[in-house]
Amino acid sequence: MAASHPPSDHDWMAAAARLAGRARPLARPNPGVAALVVAEGRVIARGWTQAGGRPHAEAMALAGLSPEVLSRAALYVTLEPCAHVSERGPACADLICAARPARVVIGQRDPDPRTAGQGMARLAAAGIAVTLLSDPASAESLAGFLTRQHLGRPWVTLKLATSLDGCIALADGTSRWITGEEARAHVHAQRARHDAILVGGGTWRADHPRLDVRLPGLEARSPQRVVLTRGPAPEGTTALPAPEAIAGLEGVQYLYVEGGAMTAATFLAADLVDELHLYTAPILIGEGLRALGPLGLAGLPEAHGRWQLGERRQLGSDSFAAYLRMR
Repeated sequence: MAASHPPSDHDWMAAAARLAGRARPLARPNPGVAALVVAEGRVIARGWTQAGGRPHAEAMALAGLSPEVLSRAALYVTLEPCAHVSERGPACADLICAARPARVVIGQRDPDPRTAGQGMARLAAAGIAVTLLSDPASAESLAGFLTRQHLGRPWVTLKLATSLDGCIALADGTSRWITGEEARAHVHAQRARHDAILVGGGTWRADHPRLDVRLPGLEARSPQRVVLTRGPAPEGTTALPAPEAIAGLEGVQYLYVEGGAMTAATFLAADLVDELHLYTAPILIGEGLRALGPLGLAGLPEAHGRWQLGERRQLGSDSFAAYLRMR
């Protein structure tokens, strides 16, 4: 039997990144960060950003731990501890300096200019060993925040539910239901993880979608509703005149786009889609409405090398695949 190896820094950071999912999207407008305190090969405390952005993950993880325990422990945190004092609470870098863990391992440098390396510098000045991993799992867990910081817009997930032959409805527009109950429940879980959900004006007028979360216990997690239209905003929604206007959705780090075909194609043609969620039902429709409108491709070479499979699973009789945009 091969000897087992102790978890690496990247292993612990991957665990912290998975924990960060609990903060999404309730931590808005703050990033959903997670922290683990590890001593002698086991997790002794953990925390993630709480609803509304406070307390931060580090404060949750460090609360109640004695100096003796922390002196031989490592703190793993998915994002560099903040260095600025807020009316809502102290800087996490100062909290960590006071707690004095043996070392701090950071998944991602904070691009926010109020921290941007200053958190790590403060820890190092206090004599605490600091390691920056630039870890892919932590980056994935912070995708919405990092996209906002670097590109000035939310992380965009486009959802498509189609037949095997790429249709989203019959020729007369009938689309309930292409996929089964398991796939639809999965969609509602995804809605609960996003800050806002967007459909085109045509879809809004034709289908009058509720765009809410209807999973037991998660009804309060329904996202902000957005309609892509040059007309007035329908009641209870925000209207955007063009896909590029998503940059102005205040506080939105994760945007879920549900269609229809022209809206999906418009976002893809503008290269504003970061993640594709494809639900495929084992049915054939034939002469129906296609999932996408024109994308403006000049040739097949432009279609290749753009998407990488991130996840695949079976949902009842339907299949689900998630693809990430390769940038």
